[in-house]
Order: sequence, then C-alpha cells, then structure tokens
Amino acid sequence: MADTPDALLHTPLHDRHVALDARMTNFGGFAMPVQYTGIIDEHMAVRERAGLFDVSHMGEVMVRGPQAFNFIQQLITNDLAKLYDGRALYTVMCNDAGGVVDDLLVYRLHAEAYMLVINAANRTVDVDWMRAHNPMGATIDDRSDALALLAVQGPEAIGLVQSLTDEPVADLKFYHFLEARDGGFQGVDWALLSRTGYTGEPGLEIYCYAADAPALWETLLEAGDAVGLKPAGLGARDTLRLEAGLCLYGNDLDAETNPLAAGLGWLVAFGKGPFIGKEALQEIKAQGPKEKLIGFVMDERGIPRSGYTLHAPADEDAPIGRVTSGSQSPVLAQGIGLGYVRNEAVFTAPGRALHVSMRGRLRAATVVKPPFHT
Repeated sequence: MADTPDALLHTPLHDRHVALDARMTNFGGFAMPVQYTGIIDEHMAVRERAGLFDVSHMGEVMVRGPQAFNFIQQLITNDLAKLYDGRALYTVMCNDAGGVVDDLLVYRLHAEAYMLVINAANRTVDVDWMRAHNPMGATIDDRSDALALLAVQGPEAIGLVQSLTDEPVADLKFYHFLEARDGGFQGVDWALLSRTGYTGEPGLEIYCYAADAPALWETLLEAGDAVGLKPAGLGARDTLRLEAGLCLYGNDLDAETNPLAAGLGWLVAFGKGPFIGKEALQEIKAQGPKEKLIGFVMDERGIPRSGYTLHAPADEDAPIGRVTSGSQSPVLAQGIGLGYVRNEAVFTAPGRALHVSMRGRLRAATVVKPPFHT
C-alpha cells in the first residue's frame, strides 16, 4: 500500500481499508481507497452483484428551525416543496452568475429539519456559503465529522441490506429513505437508509454515527460474501458513475459552469419563487447556453482524459470543446467521455462524429446520449 501523508483526514473506516491492503490516495483532503482487488474487478462486481463503498468523506449539514424551509428554498435551484418526510431530492446551489457552487442531496427529516449532503472537497466553501446566505436565521449545523456513510450498490444490494433488518428497505422508492432508531438496524442508535446512489445500479446509502461504521462495514462484508459483494474504491466509483453519465463536481460541474449547459435544467424550478442565481439562469435560458455537455464513445483505441480538446472532423484545427471526464468503460471495453462543446446541433446531436486530440493525434469518436452501459 502506498504511504499516506499524516496530514490527510481519515474516515472512521481507514483502518479497515489498510487491513484490506487497499491502495490509498488523497481525495478531497481525505485518505481514501482507490482500489482493493482492482478497478475492473470491483466495477463488474457492482454491475453484476454488489459492491460496498466507504463514502464517509462526504459532508452532512443539518438545517433546522422554523425558517429551515425558506432558507433552503432560496439556496437551491430545485423546488423544496416537492419533499415530504422520508423523501430526498437532487439539486444544485448556484452563485449569482448561475455557476454551480455544488451539487447536493437534500433530505427532509420533518417540516423543520433537513439534511444536506455535500461534496467533501467543497465542505468548507459550502458551509461558509450557506452561513453567508442565511438572512432568515435557520440553524446550520455541520455534522460531517460525527457521521459516516456507506454505500451498498448493485443488483443484490437491496436484498442484502433487507436481510439485515426488519425495516422495510426493499419497499423504498428511488429517492426515498427511512430512519431506523433504537437498534432497528443492526443494533445502532440511529441509521438513515436511503434509496440513492452514484453508480447507475440499484442500491442503498447508509448514514450512521461514525463510531458505528466499522461494525456495520464488517457485517455488510460478511453477509455480502454469499452474494459476491466486494469492497469497492473510488476508482470503480468513478468508472461506474461515468458509465451512468453522472456528473462529477470539479470535472463536469464547477463555479464557471451552469446547470442548463450541463443538461441539468430539470433541477431548475423557475416557477418556485426567488433563489440565488435565478435571474442569471433565466437570461442563459432565454439566450440558450453557449456550451452543452455531451457524452461520446471512442471509435478508435484510446482513453479520453480531462482537458483533452474536442474537434469537428470538418475543421480539425479549431477546437469545439473539451473533455471533462473520460475513462475506459469496463462494460463496453472502449473509451467513453463527457465534455462541453459549442451548443450547436451539428456538434451535440447523438450520432454526430467528432475527434479527440490525444497527445497530438486526432482520434475518432461519436456523440451518444448516456448512460453508456445500458
């Protein structure tokens, strides 16, 4: 295992990763497992059976009080009024120019209590942003250090978790959750079991207190052995989300990109009332985004990487865009990628040809609509 600098933060499961001889890396300031047995092996375990991820580096912020709803509603682009107790939604929060500060999940625990799940690398920026845009005085409590998050993903995932509890997790619909209290899930005081994930497969994400995470990890690994579950690292998590066509903040989304260009216009509820970035996004919608995020598959050998330029076959000198995410698809056994191009049908329509510049050579690719693996 590669040495990990002492300055990096550790999740509550760090010792478990070391014991499994995981290859570790710096991700968002945390020492995180990239792989255990190999990215392709772990990737295919999730696609065909089940995988177990430690994603405790993610941040959790509790928002409470009589003004919690009003605060979150003006903070995010999606409509918080869609939620009821036990339901979650995916959204972004934008700056005044419509750029994405972060993408996040919002869970409604009850009418005056919500949990916001944010990206690890953005935790400080996000919490500062929230506190700076809270004129209504909602209570904001960063609980990231106190909580852990395990993700069980794959065709066998839900049945596996259901075998460990009497709580009706198999009945949960997508983007719904339940809270198990007083030992209802493996004897722990509290766990939130959510029908969400970042792999394109069915699964559950399990929030718990940090102290309970190691025992739950071991229980899931032991019980999962019967269905072929494997521990999976960030390498497989990235190839899985890319095959599913899911954006990664810092690659496909950032403060300079907007949700309309990223194909996330369905997250923007213009009719709900005021929210940060609304005016800018209305102007972008009226004029049309200058760029559009597309998916593409390589027609020639080669793996597209973030930062590579994209070119039109008819004019190979001037780039039309850039790759933001790319990898070799374990399912397709060929290169796949996401990237921004000029928002013109000749470049964005599925089936269009384009070229990816790789180390000075242009290689052929075709625009496709994700997901790539189904």
